Amino acid sequence: MRKRFTLMCVLAIVFIFSAPNVRAQGVSRGPDPSTVRNLEEEKLSMHDLIVARHYFKQKKAYRAALDRCLDIFTRTPNFSRMDETLYLAAMSNLLLSEKKGKQTPSVPVEKLREEARTYFARIVKEYPDSSFRSRAEDELRNLGGATAQSAK
Repeated sequence: MRKRFTLMCVLAIVFIFSAPNVRAQGVSRGPDPSTVRNLEEEKLSMHDLIVARHYFKQKKAYRAALDRCLDIFTRTPNFSRMDETLYLAAMSNLLLSEKKGKQTPSVPVEKLREEARTYFARIVKEYPDSSFRSRAEDELRNLGGATAQSAK
């Protein structure tokens, strides 16, 4: 009985002294509400991104890859892999404008190039630490740089 009491006292003391350390780490407020993600939407968007990658890389079906990316944009605007989604959408637009791949473009070539420029500019502006940033900057340079419209 005495051993249990001593053990309980020691555990209580350890608990009391460890609690302030947790608060000192800055975890008192919780996550930033702007980055809170719905797990189901995140999961669906991740699936769409995987399918878009497959269409883009294996099938050379750039219109289908672009459609999957557009679904992600509308459903999950704060998707954790938005930089990659923007890059896939931009490259799909660019390759469609060059009439590459298995599908033909359904919109004018200039519109596709302008959309690609817009997506590349968003990567550069909104995702400075992205692994896709340098590739987006290179493609922007090849397209003649960001226009006033695409920089918005």
